This record gives sequence, C-alpha cells and structure tokens, in this order.
Amino acid sequence: MRSITNAGLCVLLAIFYNFASYRQSFLDGWESDGAAFAVYKDGQKVVDIWGGYADIHSDRKWQKDTMTVTFSTTKAVSSICIAKLVALGKLQYDDPVSMYWPGFGKFGRENVTVQMVLSHMSGLPYFDKLVTEEVAADHNKMRMLIESEDNKLEPGKVVGYHPYTFGWLVDQIVRHVDERRRGVGQYFREEIAKEHDIDFHIGLSPQEEYRMARISTPSHSYRASEILADFRVTKYLKSVWKLMKDTPFSRAINNPPWLQAVTRCTINNPDYHQLEQPAALGIGNARSLAKLFSKFSEGQIVNSSFVQSLQSHYTNDTDVLFEDVVAKGHGFFYLPSDRANTSYIIGHTGHGCQFVGYDLQNRLAFAYVTNGLKTGLYDLCRPYYALQTAMYDVIEDLQTIKLEQLTQS
Repeated sequence: MRSITNAGLCVLLAIFYNFASYRQSFLDGWESDGAAFAVYKDGQKVVDIWGGYADIHSDRKWQKDTMTVTFSTTKAVSSICIAKLVALGKLQYDDPVSMYWPGFGKFGRENVTVQMVLSHMSGLPYFDKLVTEEVAADHNKMRMLIESEDNKLEPGKVVGYHPYTFGWLVDQIVRHVDERRRGVGQYFREEIAKEHDIDFHIGLSPQEEYRMARISTPSHSYRASEILADFRVTKYLKSVWKLMKDTPFSRAINNPPWLQAVTRCTINNPDYHQLEQPAALGIGNARSLAKLFSKFSEGQIVNSSFVQSLQSHYTNDTDVLFEDVVAKGHGFFYLPSDRANTSYIIGHTGHGCQFVGYDLQNRLAFAYVTNGLKTGLYDLCRPYYALQTAMYDVIEDLQTIKLEQLTQS
C-alpha cells in the first residue's frame, strides 16, 4: 500500500468537501445565503471553498475574494496581537492592566490582570454610559468612558462574556503597551497581516467595501428548522428572549444601540465597517482566518514553545451572562473534542455561526464564515458542524491507513 503524502491529503480533502458536506448544506436549505470554509493541514492549505450569494436580494454571487463581518471570531484575532506582544516581552498575561494603564485601576480594578480581561473577568461586560458612534470612533473618548465606569461584576472573580467591551479593553491595553501607541487594528495590519499576507481587517478601508457580503438574519421558519433538527438550539433562543428584557445580557448586546445583528442588520452599514472594534467587527473570509490560525499554531507569529504554553485554559467557570460553561483563556475558547486524539479545539465562535480554530495535535487550522446568520453556534450549527465532522472523519481515516501501513511494513 502506498503512503499517504500531504499532496494525497490535499486531494482527499478537496474532493470530499467539494462534492459532499458543503454542497449538501445548500441542497438541504441549511445555507440560506452564502458561506466559505477553509482548512490548513501541516501549514498547507488543503481546502478552500465558497458558494451561495454575497447578496441574495441582488443575485450577487459569493466570490473568491468576498468578505464578511466575522463577529466574535475577531476576539481571537485581537488576542493573537496580545500573544505577540507577550512573546516580545512587552507585557505578561499575569500583569495587572493598571501597570500599563493606571486609569483602568479605578473602582477596585487595580489587580485585574491581562489574562482576566482576556477571559471575560474584568467586571465590565457592558457599560452604563451610552456608546455613541462618536465615542466608538475616538479611542481617547472610549478610554475616558471606560475609566469612569463602575464594575458590573466582581472584577477578577466572576466570568461574564464581554460582547463588545472585550474589544475596547484590549484595544486600550495594546495602545498603552505599544511604543507607537497603535490600536489593535493598526497593530494587526502592520505587524501580522502585512508580514504574513493575511486578508483580514479590523477597520476596513472604504476602497475594499465592494467585496463585502450583505448579512441577513434568520427567518422564523429557519429558526424553527434548527430547533427541529436539534432541540438544544433553544438555549440560544433563550438569549434572544433575554434581549427583550432588561438583563445584563441585553445591556451587553444593546450598547451600542446602533450596532445590531439579531432582529435587524445595521451591521451592513459601510460606515461601521471602518470602525476599529476588535471584539465584533473583524472583516475577512474563511481563507484568511484559517491561514492566520495556521501561521499562529505553526509557530510563525510567535514561537512554537509559546504556542504550546497556551494549551491550557484559564477558567472553566459558569458564564453568568450566557448561563453556560465554556472554558476560556488567553482570549480564546477551549472547546472539548473527542476526535482524532485531540482534547481541545482552540479558537472562537462568532455570532450567526462563524468559527475559527486550531487543533495543535493534528496540526489543523480551519474556519467557516457565513452571511446568512444562524441561531446555533459551533456544534449546534448544522452546516458548519457537518464540515468539521467530515474533516475529522477524513483525518481519522488517514490515521487508520497510516497505522495499517506501519503494521504491514
């Protein structure tokens, strides 16, 4: 029996995805608009597929260079910027944020560490003061707003997801640490994206707007079909219900009030795409996200020993905003896996079923983006999880073949 080479793996994966799981999602109506999926294995791109509509209402097809808002996967991209700064010795995860940004230490936050901020434990999952477009576009006004905010949760003790505030906090940390006082968007563009040819943006140039997909929210019938397929999806509908009441979750999602992507899509506004919002407004495609995470996990952005040091999460406590448990640390989610001898997939989900992650054990990095938003995330998002499942089916089959080759040699 011939050995399976990387080239053989490329062929197997490409054929498998192009003619099975991906196409089936469109045939079954799971993909209402457009989507893209990409996989890197051993540092090489082995899958890069896209299809559907960038704008279904105008019959504009999803193209190779189409981009979309990737929502909270942006948090993982921003966290790679922090990782690079840590690897360069500019700061440490266990350093108090107030060491670099004294104004943050008000209201008993003087001992909140960088790691705690990245793990959604800063005590500031939302702001009481209204975040206007003017404030969101001015990092000095945002800094003053943050410094004037009292805690909503006990700092450093309670986990409460930071939908937007994560980005503004991380942006200020980077600005206070970087010698040139660059924000996350500029730092990522100049220190990572340019060097590694990553087509991902935190703050999109108006000249690139023509590539943007138009985002749509799921219809009631689509949400119903998700529930019928897997009743566990109702836990996400509970979040939609929380948005209609005055809850910590609704306060976190509804401020800023002008940035919406649940019941309506103001996020299609091109003006907002230009904002440097490092928690939710990253813009790119599956190829760019998978390539970034491949470069990162392969030790090309920070060294391999540093990547290895990130393999353990910081907290696995219940998130009081989501009332759910997701292991968090270093700005990433640590999602349990029982596939192909790996324990965790490290990455981040994003609103509407966006995902990026890497599997260090199998040297995989992969991403999925879509402009047709779904209710479920990750394993409760049918089109994405069918692709991830199929990917691991192929990896496990190849592992079996290699094992048979070893026993026969």
